[in-house]
Amino acid sequence: MKFYKNVIQTMKDTTWPDRKKAGLGIKAVVMTSILFAIFFAVVDYVVQVILKLFV
Repeated sequence: MKFYKNVIQTMKDTTWPDRKKAGLGIKAVVMTSILFAIFFAVVDYVVQVILKLFV
């Protein structure tokens, strides 16, 4: 029972970000994902071009 009491207390103590902070976090994740996708697409294209030169 002590475990469950600790879980309930932890849930009561947990604070969630407000709407503005959550929105900023979501924007950061989306932008980072887009930038990584572009980066890997460019790297993939460059590797393909280099491989075609040698094959």
